[in-house]
Amino acid sequence: MSIRIIAVGKKHESWVAEGIERYLKRLKRPFVVEWVLLPHSELPNASARQEESKRILSRLNANDYVILLDERGKIIDSPGLSSLLLTPLETSRDVAIIIGGAYGVDDTVHQMSDFVWSLSQLVFPHQLVRLILAEQIYRAQEIAGGRPYHHE
Repeated sequence: MSIRIIAVGKKHESWVAEGIERYLKRLKRPFVVEWVLLPHSELPNASARQEESKRILSRLNANDYVILLDERGKIIDSPGLSSLLLTPLETSRDVAIIIGGAYGVDDTVHQMSDFVWSLSQLVFPHQLVRLILAEQIYRAQEIAGGRPYHHE
């Protein structure tokens, strides 16, 4: 059981890598994270979205619980995220979290997703989203364990 983050884009910038590492080294099973970074497509707009979506889909397993990050998705709070992540992990399903490219993902990725999640109505740079996501996964672990990291 693990959490696999599939992200389109360049490798983590140093400040992002340092922040992500800070949170990920604190994680314990079942909150174990693997990053899969896929390069941007060289194609323009919709063609890039289609090519990147095919590569994303090739990284999904049939039993994955798929969470798509999308600005038009549902906004949930941190305890909600903790429950969202814990439920499939408790039933021996891996979680795949998708961060699409600059042009998003196509309908096939939306249709494969079990949950479409928006971090905010704001749009963030992909590097920042990665760092926020790492912190929120750590926070989810702490909430699930009843530890005082998260304050209500």
